Amino acid sequence: MARSTTPPEPAQEPRPARTGRPRSAEADAAILEATRASLVELGWSKLTMADVATRAGVAKTTLYRRWANKNELVVDAVAVLFDELELPDRGSLAADVEGVVLQFARLLAHPETKTALMGVVAESTCDDALRARIRSAIVERQKRLVVVGRHRAQERGELPYESDPEESARTTDLIFDVVAGAVVHRTLVSAEPVDAEWARRFTALLLSGLGAVSA
Repeated sequence: MARSTTPPEPAQEPRPARTGRPRSAEADAAILEATRASLVELGWSKLTMADVATRAGVAKTTLYRRWANKNELVVDAVAVLFDELELPDRGSLAADVEGVVLQFARLLAHPETKTALMGVVAESTCDDALRARIRSAIVERQKRLVVVGRHRAQERGELPYESDPEESARTTDLIFDVVAGAVVHRTLVSAEPVDAEWARRFTALLLSGLGAVSA
């Protein structure tokens, strides 16, 4: 793959607009907060649009003007939490990766995040529209962290620049899949802790390959 000797302009990847047709940011915030509270108290199976409307102090018709069903509402309620993920500059690529892995794991430890993700992922196996919404509202938006991290590492000289935008996009996708997949599996499937030591070993493996496992 060809490499460029001069840095290209950093990729600009605007976040997709949130779906739905909110008439009030305040109403939206109240509805999404009520959805998360319902998830914690009632769980996925017992959560209803009517309960969310009551908790948020809005008419049920207000919810349906924004979200067609419970699945869409829950995805957007959890997407807000994922939007809080950040990638502070910790001075090196390894430190940046370790930091975001730990931050991501803390987010997945929230009861509402756990309940929502397990529920919507299960539902999405037979609902293509829901799968697409998860992709656009959560996955595609959070790839911004990979874009920022790679560009920062390239500026430091830790990673080479890629001259082919399509190849760069594919690399971004792969990095996101590896990091997100490992942390989700560790926390939600294996129910094992993601602590500083695990984050360090995972990062070493990611950056250096299988030879770094015993480092």
